[in-house]
Amino acid sequence: MTSNNSVTPSYFQFTVFADYGLLRYLFFSLSLLIYMTIISANLVIVLSVCLENSLHQPMYIFICSLCLNSLYGSTGFFPRFLMDLLSDTHFISRPLCFIQMYVINTYAGHELTLLTVMAYDRFVAICQPLHYHSKMTFRTVLLLLIFAVLYPAFLLSFLFYLASSLPLCGNQLPRIFCASFSVVQLSCVDTTVIRISSECLAVILVFIPLFFVLYTYLRILLVCKRSSFEFRGKAFQTCMPHIVTFGNFCICLFCEVSLSGYKTDEGNTFVTIVLSLEFLIIPPIMNPLVYGLSLPQIKGVIFRYVKIH
Repeated sequence: MTSNNSVTPSYFQFTVFADYGLLRYLFFSLSLLIYMTIISANLVIVLSVCLENSLHQPMYIFICSLCLNSLYGSTGFFPRFLMDLLSDTHFISRPLCFIQMYVINTYAGHELTLLTVMAYDRFVAICQPLHYHSKMTFRTVLLLLIFAVLYPAFLLSFLFYLASSLPLCGNQLPRIFCASFSVVQLSCVDTTVIRISSECLAVILVFIPLFFVLYTYLRILLVCKRSSFEFRGKAFQTCMPHIVTFGNFCICLFCEVSLSGYKTDEGNTFVTIVLSLEFLIIPPIMNPLVYGLSLPQIKGVIFRYVKIH
């Protein structure tokens, strides 16, 4: 094991895994089933949007991107997690740990920016319907998607550069995956700069999108208030899936961020595992289910392909 006075541990150890004996195979099977469910559910939405010409519209393209991001984030977590469930040792190399950190954090960042872009799309569709097709062109949709991907990737790259340059005095992580807060807490030096940078990043990456989404829905509510009952019904039908997925992800993200100040010990390891799994399981499963079941256009395409095959 890496010595505590070493400043460059070559690997990290996950300390929350216990010896579950034969139960490990049950946990592995359940986790594999969840992972396969996430892959299947999201692929169904992605393929439906890609193969059906009638779904080649901004709203469905954004939904497809959201499902692709769920596949990206799940792939950054589950293969390693499944291996750890069956392993007697739970070590991960430093490079792989930082790669996993970056993938999981950019997954969260992409989810927020995509949901923000989707809020803008609904705002234009409901508040400015006559200008929708002139504003939400293919070029605009492409630029919004590029922004949704590069914006968090660029900001998080700076933060991870600071984190990777920190000298560390330990290698034990009380988590089931590599979390940036847990790694930074192992630092041998003062982390004021990276802590302030993280707080600024949280404002830019989390609170600005949150306020923008709240603003767009306030505008949508004002328009619906002055509109007919039929118009309000259609607006509700298209906005409710987004509201559900955005609210669900914000709750899961809050639970994950709250773990950064949570002292993990033998008494509350279960809480740490549950909150971590919630962040990485519930949104990737909920997103395709919410959109696939609540939007008639997607549901109709899925049922039609199922009947054909």
